[in-house]
Amino acid sequence: MTDRWQKAMDHAVAIARTAGRVVREALQAERKATTKNSSVDLVTQTDQKVEQLIIQSVKEKFPSHKFIGEESVAAGEPSILTDEPTWIIDPIDGTTNFVHGFPFVAVSIGFSVNRQVEFGVVYSCVEDKMFTARRGKGAFCNGEPIQVSDQEDIRQSIIATEFGSNREPEVVDHIFSNLRKVLTIPVHGIRGAGTAATNMCLVASGCVEAYYEIGVHVWDIAAGSVIVSEAGGVLMDVEGGDVDLMSRRVIAANKRTIGKRIVREIHPFDVIRDDGQVPQEQG
Repeated sequence: MTDRWQKAMDHAVAIARTAGRVVREALQAERKATTKNSSVDLVTQTDQKVEQLIIQSVKEKFPSHKFIGEESVAAGEPSILTDEPTWIIDPIDGTTNFVHGFPFVAVSIGFSVNRQVEFGVVYSCVEDKMFTARRGKGAFCNGEPIQVSDQEDIRQSIIATEFGSNREPEVVDHIFSNLRKVLTIPVHGIRGAGTAATNMCLVASGCVEAYYEIGVHVWDIAAGSVIVSEAGGVLMDVEGGDVDLMSRRVIAANKRTIGKRIVREIHPFDVIRDDGQVPQEQG
């Protein structure tokens, strides 16, 4: 089994690098975007092309494996995580960045077995940084080990978050209320790369102490989750329990104390789960 998953991981790294070349070439060309769920939820032909490239390549090598892909789900495929080996793919994490030429764009590939992420690959295309992690084997950037920050005081920390693509006033109010509470702890700063996968890799690399967001998707965070944990970090739900990849809520932190301090400050708001299930507190 071990060798089998290593082959899958090696393939994920190779195909992420290939996908990254496609993304970089597309960045040099005209980038036309269409919208999905809202006027700011963007998708491009490159998103769709890269996802098809990854899925087709994986199907040839591992025909029995399942997939959850951002663009496949947008096209109507179900987003269901089972015990089967499953590739969880975001072909371009940071599509808005991509459209505008903002230089943080990542290919994110997670691989889950028995609903546990076995490995994650995040390729930051413009930076040419390949983040990898295998459960129990550590986390790396371009082959060099990485680890989270050892900062224990949130007042000496940088926290990452994003605003998401929902522009409903009440949701925006929730986001800014949470942002204000975290900022006035006070922390050294709030940052956001515009891609969840990159933000999680920044936590894993020790550049920021924590990242939190409500409204992300499983394909945004699956790969990053194992990279953070293998770099010595912790993952939790925004209410402090264990993270649920399908819940669209996450805190990734260097230390549990920092994560719990964020839990104390932010108030969750309702989002539809990726698997369509009603959140437990409502059910």
